[in-house]
Amino acid sequence: MPRYDFTSHRLFVAQSLAPNARVSIDRDQANYLVNVLRLAEGDGLLAFNGVDGEWRVRLAGGTRKAPLLACIEQSRPQTPAGDLWYVFAPIKSARLDYMVQKAVEMGVSRLMPVLTRRTQVGRINLDRMRANVVEAAEQCGILSVPEVATEMTLDKALAQWPAGRSLIFCDEDADTANPLTSLGRLPRHMPKAVLIGPEGGFDPEERALLATVGGHLRISLGPRILRADTAAVAALALIQAAAGDFSA
Repeated sequence: MPRYDFTSHRLFVAQSLAPNARVSIDRDQANYLVNVLRLAEGDGLLAFNGVDGEWRVRLAGGTRKAPLLACIEQSRPQTPAGDLWYVFAPIKSARLDYMVQKAVEMGVSRLMPVLTRRTQVGRINLDRMRANVVEAAEQCGILSVPEVATEMTLDKALAQWPAGRSLIFCDEDADTANPLTSLGRLPRHMPKAVLIGPEGGFDPEERALLATVGGHLRISLGPRILRADTAAVAALALIQAAAGDFSA
């Protein structure tokens, strides 16, 4: 597998990438490349779209406000995306930005905001969430951009939970036994999802409902109460280490 090139700027684009293709970019991207990075015609960078792998491109023609990118060669082929969902009760915006970025870095393939009975944030800016997903993918050499799902209530999400996908939910009231032991029993290639609840915790009825989901696994994240953004990183690291792609 080709090594990551972290010396070049990376840009996510919506268009197809192919030999000799010329790719247009939006106004914000043009401003970033030309006015922030001070790139000029002929300068190179990397581009990816989540489908066609990563390509070496250069600024070639167009205008200052709408430059074009010319594809030169593929630097990395597209790799299969993982299959780990991150289901979470939304938190306040600044910490949500951090949580989304870290979830992308940890290899999630889908972000699902769910509204629980104790969720304190009612309005979710999905565009901002998607922007954070793209930024994390650009900065960390990620080729597959995770999907951002529209928010729904926890009850509705569980009612339509797909058969065959394990639901790992982190609960401060769970026994503090080593979660790696339980996670290690999950089949490595089984589709998985991790659920982080609100900072007020799940209410008793939600815990009872979660226990009815086929393939559920209730784990503790240790003897300390973690904030939701910290819990996300801890849980995803445990899952990837015990039953994910850290040891693949």
